[in-house]
Amino acid sequence: MNAKVTLNDEDFRKAVYSIPLDKLDVARPELFQSNRMLTYFERLRAEDPVHYCADGEFGPYWSITKYNDIMAVDTNHQVFSSESSLGGITLAGAMGDAEPLQMFIAMDPPKHDVQRKAVTPAVSPTNLERLAPIIRERAGKILDDLPIGQPFDWVDKVSIELTTMTLATLFDFPFDERRKLTRWSDVTTARPGFGIVDTFEQKMVEMNEFYAYFVNLWNQRVNSDDARGDLISMLAHHPATRNMSPIEYFGNVVLLTVGGNDTTRNTITGSILALNQNPEQYAMLRARPELIPSMVSETIRWQTPLAYMRRTALEDIEFRGKKIKKGDKVAMWYVSGNRDGDVIERADEYLIDRENPRRHMSFGFGIHRCVGNRLAELQLQIIWEEILKRFPVIEQVAEPKRTYSTFVRGYEHLDVVIPKRL
Repeated sequence: MNAKVTLNDEDFRKAVYSIPLDKLDVARPELFQSNRMLTYFERLRAEDPVHYCADGEFGPYWSITKYNDIMAVDTNHQVFSSESSLGGITLAGAMGDAEPLQMFIAMDPPKHDVQRKAVTPAVSPTNLERLAPIIRERAGKILDDLPIGQPFDWVDKVSIELTTMTLATLFDFPFDERRKLTRWSDVTTARPGFGIVDTFEQKMVEMNEFYAYFVNLWNQRVNSDDARGDLISMLAHHPATRNMSPIEYFGNVVLLTVGGNDTTRNTITGSILALNQNPEQYAMLRARPELIPSMVSETIRWQTPLAYMRRTALEDIEFRGKKIKKGDKVAMWYVSGNRDGDVIERADEYLIDRENPRRHMSFGFGIHRCVGNRLAELQLQIIWEEILKRFPVIEQVAEPKRTYSTFVRGYEHLDVVIPKRL
Protein backbone atom coordinates (compact mmCIF):
# COMPACT_ATOMS: atom_id res chain seq x y z
CA MET A 1 0.00 0.00 0.00
CA ASN A 2 1.18 3.52 -0.85
CA ALA A 3 2.52 5.39 2.17
CA LYS A 4 0.91 8.58 0.79
CA VAL A 5 -2.61 7.12 0.97
CA THR A 6 -4.84 9.20 3.23
CA LEU A 7 -7.52 8.15 5.66
CA ASN A 8 -10.23 9.02 3.14
CA ASP A 9 -8.88 6.79 0.39
CA GLU A 10 -11.49 4.10 -0.17
CA ASP A 11 -9.04 1.58 -1.58
CA PHE A 12 -6.92 1.84 1.55
CA ARG A 13 -9.96 1.43 3.76
CA LYS A 14 -11.04 -1.65 1.82
CA ALA A 15 -7.57 -3.12 2.20
CA VAL A 16 -7.59 -2.57 5.98
CA TYR A 17 -11.09 -4.02 6.33
CA SER A 18 -10.15 -7.07 4.25
CA ILE A 19 -7.49 -8.25 6.72
CA PRO A 20 -8.79 -11.18 8.81
CA LEU A 21 -9.40 -9.83 12.30
CA ASP A 22 -7.17 -12.41 13.94
CA LYS A 23 -4.29 -11.28 11.69
CA LEU A 24 -4.67 -7.58 12.42
CA ASP A 25 -1.59 -6.16 14.17
CA VAL A 26 -1.73 -2.41 14.79
CA ALA A 27 1.48 -2.19 16.88
CA ARG A 28 3.70 -1.66 13.83
CA PRO A 29 5.82 1.50 13.82
CA GLU A 30 5.63 1.91 10.04
CA LEU A 31 1.87 2.47 10.37
CA PHE A 32 2.51 5.33 12.77
CA GLN A 33 5.37 6.83 10.79
CA SER A 34 3.11 7.02 7.72
CA ASN A 35 0.12 8.08 9.87
CA ARG A 36 -1.98 5.19 8.54
CA MET A 37 -3.02 3.58 11.83
CA LEU A 38 -6.31 5.42 12.46
CA THR A 39 -8.28 3.28 9.99
CA TYR A 40 -7.07 0.15 11.79
CA PHE A 41 -8.28 1.55 15.10
CA GLU A 42 -11.60 2.58 13.56
CA ARG A 43 -12.15 -1.02 12.54
CA LEU A 44 -11.13 -2.43 15.92
CA ARG A 45 -13.47 -0.06 17.79
CA ALA A 46 -16.34 -1.13 15.53
CA GLU A 47 -15.70 -4.88 15.26
CA ASP A 48 -13.43 -6.05 18.09
CA PRO A 49 -12.77 -3.37 20.73
CA VAL A 50 -10.94 -5.84 23.00
CA HIS A 51 -8.74 -7.46 20.39
CA TYR A 52 -6.13 -10.20 20.72
CA CYS A 53 -3.11 -10.21 18.42
CA ALA A 54 -1.38 -13.58 18.72
CA ASP A 55 1.68 -12.70 16.67
CA GLY A 56 2.96 -9.17 17.30
CA GLU A 57 6.60 -8.13 16.95
CA PHE A 58 7.03 -8.43 20.72
CA GLY A 59 4.73 -11.39 21.23
CA PRO A 60 0.98 -11.62 21.77
CA TYR A 61 -0.94 -8.66 23.20
CA TRP A 62 -4.43 -7.29 23.72
CA SER A 63 -5.58 -3.97 22.23
CA ILE A 64 -8.12 -1.91 24.18
CA THR A 65 -9.43 0.69 21.76
CA LYS A 66 -12.62 2.33 23.15
CA TYR A 67 -12.58 5.28 25.52
CA ASN A 68 -14.54 3.80 28.42
CA ASP A 69 -12.75 0.45 28.22
CA ILE A 70 -9.36 2.19 28.32
CA MET A 71 -10.48 4.16 31.36
CA ALA A 72 -11.62 0.94 33.06
CA VAL A 73 -8.21 -0.68 32.55
CA ASP A 74 -6.23 2.45 33.40
CA THR A 75 -7.99 2.90 36.75
CA ASN A 76 -7.82 -0.78 37.77
CA HIS A 77 -4.22 -1.10 38.95
CA GLN A 78 -5.23 -4.00 41.24
CA VAL A 79 -5.58 -6.21 38.14
CA PHE A 80 -3.61 -4.36 35.44
CA SER A 81 -0.04 -3.67 36.55
CA SER A 82 2.56 -1.17 35.35
CA GLU A 83 5.36 -2.88 37.26
CA SER A 84 8.72 -2.74 35.47
CA SER A 85 9.64 -6.29 36.56
CA LEU A 86 6.61 -7.52 34.59
CA GLY A 87 7.52 -5.54 31.48
CA GLY A 88 6.59 -1.97 32.37
CA ILE A 89 4.66 0.39 30.12
CA THR A 90 5.68 -0.64 26.58
CA LEU A 91 4.91 -3.73 24.54
CA ALA A 92 8.64 -4.25 24.01
CA GLY A 93 9.29 -4.29 27.74
CA ALA A 94 11.05 -7.43 29.01
CA MET A 95 11.51 -8.63 25.41
CA GLY A 96 14.62 -6.79 24.25
CA ASP A 97 18.28 -6.71 25.23
CA ALA A 98 17.64 -4.35 28.15
CA GLU A 99 15.18 -4.81 30.98
CA PRO A 100 12.74 -1.94 31.59
CA LEU A 101 14.05 0.71 33.94
CA GLN A 102 12.42 1.17 37.32
CA MET A 103 10.55 4.50 37.36
CA PHE A 104 7.44 5.58 39.18
CA ILE A 105 5.23 5.33 36.09
CA ALA A 106 6.30 1.65 35.94
CA MET A 107 5.43 0.94 39.58
CA ASP A 108 2.26 0.00 41.39
CA PRO A 109 1.11 1.46 44.72
CA PRO A 110 2.28 2.08 47.34
CA LYS A 111 5.81 2.64 45.96
CA HIS A 112 4.49 4.57 42.98
CA ASP A 113 2.60 7.01 45.15
CA VAL A 114 5.50 8.07 47.39
CA GLN A 115 7.95 8.48 44.50
CA ARG A 116 5.50 10.49 42.43
CA LYS A 117 4.78 12.70 45.44
CA ALA A 118 8.49 13.55 45.72
CA VAL A 119 8.52 15.42 42.38
CA THR A 120 4.97 16.81 42.33
CA PRO A 121 5.98 20.18 43.87
CA ALA A 122 7.93 20.99 40.68
CA VAL A 123 4.61 21.25 38.79
CA SER A 124 2.49 22.71 41.58
CA PRO A 125 0.28 25.73 40.76
CA THR A 126 2.71 27.96 42.71
CA ASN A 127 5.70 26.77 40.72
CA LEU A 128 3.84 27.06 37.40
CA GLU A 129 3.00 30.64 38.30
CA ARG A 130 6.70 31.25 38.86
CA LEU A 131 7.66 29.54 35.59
CA ALA A 132 5.07 31.25 33.37
CA PRO A 133 6.89 34.60 32.86
CA ILE A 134 10.18 32.75 32.25
CA ILE A 135 8.55 30.57 29.59
CA ARG A 136 6.89 33.64 28.04
CA GLU A 137 10.13 35.58 27.78
CA ARG A 138 11.88 32.61 26.17
CA ALA A 139 9.00 31.95 23.78
CA GLY A 140 9.07 35.58 22.65
CA LYS A 141 12.81 35.50 21.97
CA ILE A 142 12.56 32.19 20.08
CA LEU A 143 9.80 33.59 17.85
CA ASP A 144 11.54 36.94 17.31
CA ASP A 145 14.65 35.13 16.05
CA LEU A 146 12.79 33.13 13.39
CA PRO A 147 13.50 33.90 9.72
CA ILE A 148 10.76 35.57 7.67
CA GLY A 149 10.00 34.44 4.13
CA GLN A 150 12.30 31.42 4.08
CA PRO A 151 11.69 27.78 5.06
CA PHE A 152 12.96 26.44 8.37
CA ASP A 153 12.39 23.39 10.56
CA TRP A 154 9.76 24.25 13.18
CA VAL A 155 10.63 21.17 15.25
CA ASP A 156 14.24 22.26 15.75
CA LYS A 157 13.82 26.04 16.00
CA VAL A 158 10.70 26.20 18.17
CA SER A 159 9.27 22.94 19.57
CA ILE A 160 12.57 21.47 20.78
CA GLU A 161 14.03 24.77 21.88
CA LEU A 162 11.16 25.88 24.13
CA THR A 163 10.56 22.51 25.79
CA THR A 164 14.26 21.81 26.31
CA MET A 165 14.72 25.20 27.96
CA THR A 166 11.86 24.43 30.34
CA LEU A 167 13.22 20.96 31.10
CA ALA A 168 16.70 22.34 31.78
CA THR A 169 15.16 24.78 34.26
CA LEU A 170 13.21 22.02 36.02
CA PHE A 171 16.41 19.95 36.41
CA ASP A 172 18.61 23.01 37.04
CA PHE A 173 20.67 21.52 34.21
CA PRO A 174 23.63 23.46 32.72
CA PHE A 175 21.76 25.69 30.28
CA ASP A 176 24.37 25.78 27.51
CA GLU A 177 24.32 21.96 27.43
CA ARG A 178 20.52 21.65 27.35
CA ARG A 179 20.41 20.00 23.91
CA LYS A 180 21.94 16.94 25.55
CA LEU A 181 18.53 16.46 27.16
CA THR A 182 16.90 16.51 23.72
CA ARG A 183 19.37 13.97 22.38
CA TRP A 184 19.06 11.65 25.36
CA SER A 185 15.27 11.81 25.20
CA ASP A 186 15.36 10.86 21.51
CA VAL A 187 17.87 8.06 22.10
CA THR A 188 15.78 6.63 24.97
CA THR A 189 12.75 5.99 22.76
CA ALA A 190 14.61 5.31 19.48
CA ARG A 191 14.56 2.04 17.59
CA PRO A 192 18.14 1.29 16.46
CA GLY A 193 18.52 1.48 12.69
CA PHE A 194 15.73 3.97 12.05
CA GLY A 195 17.43 7.34 12.06
CA ILE A 196 18.36 8.32 15.64
CA VAL A 197 20.87 5.59 16.48
CA ASP A 198 22.29 2.98 14.14
CA THR A 199 22.80 0.08 16.54
CA PHE A 200 21.77 -1.12 19.98
CA GLU A 201 25.41 -0.78 21.07
CA GLN A 202 25.43 2.90 20.10
CA LYS A 203 22.21 3.41 22.02
CA MET A 204 23.71 1.82 25.13
CA VAL A 205 26.86 3.99 24.91
CA GLU A 206 24.72 7.14 24.84
CA MET A 207 22.41 5.89 27.60
CA ASN A 208 25.48 5.24 29.77
CA GLU A 209 26.61 8.84 29.16
CA PHE A 210 23.13 10.01 30.17
CA TYR A 211 23.33 7.90 33.33
CA ALA A 212 26.80 9.08 34.31
CA TYR A 213 25.91 12.74 33.83
CA PHE A 214 22.86 12.55 36.08
CA VAL A 215 24.58 10.45 38.74
CA ASN A 216 27.15 13.24 38.93
CA LEU A 217 24.37 15.84 39.37
CA TRP A 218 22.84 13.69 42.13
CA ASN A 219 26.17 13.44 43.94
CA GLN A 220 26.56 17.21 43.82
CA ARG A 221 23.09 17.93 45.14
CA VAL A 222 22.59 15.18 47.69
CA ASN A 223 25.42 16.69 49.73
CA SER A 224 24.31 20.29 49.25
CA ASP A 225 22.55 22.25 51.96
CA ASP A 226 21.03 24.62 49.42
CA ALA A 227 17.24 24.42 49.45
CA ARG A 228 16.92 24.03 45.68
CA GLY A 229 13.58 23.41 44.06
CA ASP A 230 14.81 21.41 41.07
CA LEU A 231 13.71 17.84 40.33
CA ILE A 232 17.08 16.26 41.14
CA SER A 233 17.29 17.96 44.53
CA MET A 234 13.70 16.94 45.26
CA LEU A 235 14.57 13.29 44.62
CA ALA A 236 17.90 13.56 46.48
CA HIS A 237 16.41 15.09 49.62
CA HIS A 238 12.91 13.58 49.85
CA PRO A 239 12.82 10.87 52.56
CA ALA A 240 11.00 8.45 50.23
CA THR A 241 13.56 8.74 47.42
CA ARG A 242 16.94 9.82 48.86
CA ASN A 243 17.99 6.20 49.47
CA MET A 244 16.85 4.81 46.12
CA SER A 245 19.39 2.87 44.07
CA PRO A 246 21.27 4.78 41.32
CA ILE A 247 19.48 2.80 38.59
CA GLU A 248 16.07 3.57 40.10
CA TYR A 249 16.98 7.26 40.31
CA PHE A 250 18.07 7.11 36.66
CA GLY A 251 14.77 5.48 35.71
CA ASN A 252 12.91 8.44 37.17
CA VAL A 253 15.26 10.87 35.40
CA VAL A 254 14.53 9.11 32.10
CA LEU A 255 10.80 9.31 32.77
CA LEU A 256 10.94 13.03 33.59
CA THR A 257 13.17 13.74 30.58
CA VAL A 258 10.98 11.95 28.04
CA GLY A 259 7.76 13.09 29.71
CA GLY A 260 8.94 16.70 29.89
CA ASN A 261 10.36 16.79 26.40
CA ASP A 262 8.75 14.53 23.81
CA THR A 263 5.11 15.05 24.63
CA THR A 264 4.97 18.85 24.74
CA ARG A 265 7.35 19.36 21.85
CA ASN A 266 5.37 17.02 19.60
CA THR A 267 2.11 18.72 20.46
CA ILE A 268 3.60 22.15 19.68
CA THR A 269 4.52 20.77 16.25
CA GLY A 270 1.15 19.02 15.97
CA SER A 271 -0.64 22.33 16.52
CA ILE A 272 1.02 23.83 13.42
CA LEU A 273 0.09 20.75 11.41
CA ALA A 274 -3.52 20.60 12.66
CA LEU A 275 -4.18 24.29 11.99
CA ASN A 276 -2.69 24.07 8.50
CA GLN A 277 -4.81 21.01 7.72
CA ASN A 278 -7.88 22.86 9.06
CA PRO A 279 -7.53 26.43 7.76
CA GLU A 280 -11.03 27.42 8.89
CA GLN A 281 -10.00 26.56 12.45
CA TYR A 282 -6.81 28.61 12.06
CA ALA A 283 -8.89 31.57 10.85
CA MET A 284 -11.20 31.14 13.86
CA LEU A 285 -8.22 31.12 16.22
CA ARG A 286 -6.86 34.36 14.74
CA ALA A 287 -10.28 35.97 15.04
CA ARG A 288 -10.87 34.67 18.56
CA PRO A 289 -7.58 34.33 20.49
CA GLU A 290 -9.59 33.60 23.64
CA LEU A 291 -9.97 30.09 22.16
CA ILE A 292 -6.26 29.33 22.73
CA PRO A 293 -6.84 27.21 25.91
CA SER A 294 -9.53 25.22 24.09
CA MET A 295 -7.31 24.85 21.01
CA VAL A 296 -4.48 23.58 23.20
CA SER A 297 -6.65 20.83 24.72
CA GLU A 298 -8.06 19.90 21.32
CA THR A 299 -4.54 19.65 19.89
CA ILE A 300 -3.42 17.41 22.77
CA ARG A 301 -6.38 15.13 21.96
CA TRP A 302 -5.81 15.27 18.20
CA GLN A 303 -2.06 14.66 18.52
CA THR A 304 -2.11 12.10 21.39
CA PRO A 305 1.68 12.42 21.87
CA LEU A 306 1.97 9.02 23.60
CA ALA A 307 -0.09 6.58 21.55
CA TYR A 308 -0.53 3.93 24.24
CA MET A 309 0.48 2.57 27.62
CA ARG A 310 0.93 -1.11 28.35
CA ARG A 311 -0.27 -3.02 31.41
CA THR A 312 0.23 -6.65 32.48
CA ALA A 313 -2.65 -8.71 33.85
CA LEU A 314 -1.98 -9.86 37.43
CA GLU A 315 -4.75 -12.48 37.30
CA ASP A 316 -7.18 -14.08 34.89
CA ILE A 317 -10.05 -11.70 34.18
CA GLU A 318 -13.07 -11.64 31.91
CA PHE A 319 -13.17 -8.17 30.35
CA ARG A 320 -15.98 -7.17 27.97
CA GLY A 321 -16.62 -10.82 27.21
CA LYS A 322 -12.97 -11.69 26.51
CA LYS A 323 -10.76 -13.83 28.74
CA ILE A 324 -7.52 -12.04 29.50
CA LYS A 325 -5.06 -14.38 31.23
CA LYS A 326 -2.58 -13.68 33.99
CA GLY A 327 0.65 -12.37 32.46
CA ASP A 328 -0.99 -11.13 29.23
CA LYS A 329 0.11 -7.79 27.81
CA VAL A 330 -2.65 -5.20 27.46
CA ALA A 331 -2.19 -2.06 25.34
CA MET A 332 -4.47 0.87 26.15
CA TRP A 333 -4.52 2.77 22.86
CA TYR A 334 -5.09 6.38 23.89
CA VAL A 335 -4.77 7.40 20.24
CA SER A 336 -7.85 5.27 19.50
CA GLY A 337 -9.85 6.29 22.57
CA ASN A 338 -9.40 9.92 21.55
CA ARG A 339 -11.20 9.09 18.28
CA ASP A 340 -14.11 7.21 19.90
CA GLY A 341 -17.24 8.80 18.48
CA ASP A 342 -19.41 7.17 21.14
CA VAL A 343 -17.84 9.48 23.74
CA ILE A 344 -16.38 12.40 21.77
CA GLU A 345 -18.72 14.04 19.28
CA ARG A 346 -17.26 14.42 15.75
CA ALA A 347 -14.14 12.72 17.09
CA ASP A 348 -12.31 12.62 13.75
CA GLU A 349 -12.58 16.39 13.33
CA TYR A 350 -10.26 19.05 14.73
CA LEU A 351 -12.54 21.59 16.43
CA ILE A 352 -10.91 24.29 18.53
CA ASP A 353 -14.24 25.48 19.96
CA ARG A 354 -15.24 21.99 21.13
CA GLU A 355 -17.69 22.06 24.04
CA ASN A 356 -15.62 19.92 26.41
CA PRO A 357 -12.09 19.97 24.96
CA ARG A 358 -10.33 18.59 28.04
CA ARG A 359 -12.31 15.34 27.78
CA HIS A 360 -9.48 13.45 26.18
CA MET A 361 -7.22 10.63 27.34
CA SER A 362 -3.81 11.86 26.24
CA PHE A 363 -2.78 12.30 29.89
CA GLY A 364 -4.11 8.92 31.04
CA PHE A 365 -6.37 8.29 34.03
CA GLY A 366 -6.15 7.35 37.67
CA ILE A 367 -2.94 7.13 39.66
CA HIS A 368 -0.73 7.34 36.56
CA ARG A 369 -2.33 10.47 35.09
CA CYS A 370 0.47 12.62 33.65
CA VAL A 371 2.12 14.53 36.50
CA GLY A 372 3.14 17.41 34.20
CA ASN A 373 -0.12 17.89 32.33
CA ARG A 374 -0.64 21.48 33.49
CA LEU A 375 2.92 22.42 32.57
CA ALA A 376 2.39 20.99 29.08
CA GLU A 377 -0.79 23.04 28.67
CA LEU A 378 0.96 26.15 30.00
CA GLN A 379 3.80 25.95 27.47
CA LEU A 380 1.40 25.40 24.59
CA GLN A 381 -0.86 28.22 25.68
CA ILE A 382 2.02 30.70 26.05
CA ILE A 383 3.68 29.86 22.73
CA TRP A 384 0.38 30.40 20.90
CA GLU A 385 -0.38 33.63 22.71
CA GLU A 386 3.02 34.88 21.55
CA ILE A 387 2.61 33.51 17.99
CA LEU A 388 -0.69 35.33 17.48
CA LYS A 389 0.90 38.63 18.59
CA ARG A 390 3.55 38.31 15.89
CA PHE A 391 2.53 36.36 12.80
CA PRO A 392 -0.63 36.43 10.64
CA VAL A 393 0.04 32.83 9.62
CA ILE A 394 2.64 30.06 9.77
CA GLU A 395 2.49 27.96 6.61
CA GLN A 396 3.43 24.29 6.45
CA VAL A 397 5.43 23.80 3.23
CA ALA A 398 6.31 20.09 3.31
CA GLU A 399 5.01 16.85 4.73
CA PRO A 400 6.30 16.21 8.24
CA LYS A 401 8.84 13.50 8.95
CA ARG A 402 7.20 11.44 11.68
CA THR A 403 8.86 9.37 14.38
CA TYR A 404 9.34 5.65 13.74
CA SER A 405 7.56 4.48 16.88
CA THR A 406 4.29 3.02 18.08
CA PHE A 407 4.80 4.65 21.49
CA VAL A 408 5.88 8.26 20.87
CA ARG A 409 3.63 9.88 18.28
CA GLY A 410 5.99 12.60 17.21
CA TYR A 411 7.86 14.51 14.53
CA GLU A 412 11.49 14.71 13.53
CA HIS A 413 11.03 17.60 11.08
CA LEU A 414 8.32 19.97 9.88
CA ASP A 415 9.28 22.64 7.34
CA VAL A 416 7.32 25.88 7.53
CA VAL A 417 7.47 29.44 6.21
CA ILE A 418 6.36 32.60 8.00
CA PRO A 419 5.45 34.99 5.14
CA LYS A 420 5.49 38.18 7.26
CA ARG A 421 5.22 39.66 10.73
CA LEU A 422 2.25 41.58 12.02
